[in-house]
Amino acid sequence: MSTKASIGVTGLAVMGRNLARNLARHGHTVALHNRSEQRTRDLVEQFGDEGDFIPAYSAQEFVDALERPRQIVIMVKAGAPTDAVIEEFAPLLEKGDVIVDAGNAHFADTRRREAALREQGLHFVGTGVSGGEEGALHGPSIMPGGSKESYDSLGPLFEDISAKVDGAPCCTHIGPDGAGHFVKMVHNGIEYADMQLIAESFDLLRGALGYEPAQIADVFRTWNTGRLDSYLIEITSEVLAHTDAATGKPFVDIVTDQAEQKGTGRWTVQIGLDLGVPISGIAEAVFARSLSGSASLRAASRGLPGPARTPLTGAAADSFADDVEHALYASKIVAYAQGFNQIQAGGAEYGWDIDLGAVSKIWRGGCIIRAKFLDDVSAAYTAEPGLPTLLTSGDFRKAVEDAQDSWRSVVATATRLGIPTPGFSTALAYYDGLRAERLPAALVQGQRDFFGAHTYRRVDREGSFHTAWATPDRTESPA
Repeated sequence: MSTKASIGVTGLAVMGRNLARNLARHGHTVALHNRSEQRTRDLVEQFGDEGDFIPAYSAQEFVDALERPRQIVIMVKAGAPTDAVIEEFAPLLEKGDVIVDAGNAHFADTRRREAALREQGLHFVGTGVSGGEEGALHGPSIMPGGSKESYDSLGPLFEDISAKVDGAPCCTHIGPDGAGHFVKMVHNGIEYADMQLIAESFDLLRGALGYEPAQIADVFRTWNTGRLDSYLIEITSEVLAHTDAATGKPFVDIVTDQAEQKGTGRWTVQIGLDLGVPISGIAEAVFARSLSGSASLRAASRGLPGPARTPLTGAAADSFADDVEHALYASKIVAYAQGFNQIQAGGAEYGWDIDLGAVSKIWRGGCIIRAKFLDDVSAAYTAEPGLPTLLTSGDFRKAVEDAQDSWRSVVATATRLGIPTPGFSTALAYYDGLRAERLPAALVQGQRDFFGAHTYRRVDREGSFHTAWATPDRTESPA
């Protein structure tokens, strides 16, 4: 065993424990620390044969166990607990040492912490890690921010333990300060949208065709052999095929229909609003979870009138599953397009030069949204780094063009049958809004000028103008 560890992990709950094990399995000596000493002892007792671990039972002992420059990975709850750990360890470190926050921190907190620790000569690296507990153990997608200098030392370790696709590590330096956590936040927002669209597909196949969950599982298995090949489609088929042992009913029917959330989706929407980026698909996915959890409101509204859900028959029924697949794929393109637009806007706002091709490439494995689809996304942004939207890229433009009739038919059918499809509907509305020659925003701006003198611009000459709406002749003048 080495006398010093190349990296240390503090915070040994499931994610921290599995990340430490992953590092050790790849031949790295890992120092271990946890506020509760028992967790440290348990890890060594249960998994000590997986590699070299150096258990430490105090902050000073932990720091002393690390080779210079010291590299400490924090795996604790976001917010105050993370600040508390930083405050405990920072005074014990020396110039050039590295603190890594691999939790789901808000990127603004990461920017604050990075700036403060930089003043002390320390590197702070906010790092997005996606893949859940299995990914942490077997190979996650890793999104480190921070300085390039810190990545020079951390990069080889993180690339070593990350997932691999075609031999390429699912890890890259995202950009300075909070860039890594920002990109992980948007990743989670896209994840929300992707999951919502899949759930709506299930609801449509059941409500419009009368399929049972096991039948829908077979449909998803078929979709997973084509362009929708992804981790989320794969696990959806498994969930739908599962039967509850206690009741013999489909598992999905015994689960309370209230989806929970931990906050990263809300952050994505809030920052989208701050940046002025229309991420309507991600927002609707967040709101759909909020609506599902509004139990008393839903109970009070259950008697509201609506159409009968009469299953489709004949030719309409025969083609409907294929139509849903087209609508799902087109809506998925919109969700990713919106997410990548938000990353572009964040990069411009905060001075990050984020390589979207590289981001999509490291999302191909390890993470929750890993999918065959991302090969094409990576190729599109690699070929055209300044691509304004995925919707205008060759293959994606063609896919959406081919989906037109099916997409609109699915949304119309859902509306007719009273099946809520906020994800599909808002994706289509966003697409139509982008391609419209003129939007009714002209009228909105006229209204704003009428009641608030907010001015407007004209299509035929430069400048801002205001109309004196309260005067008889309603004269216009430059603002």
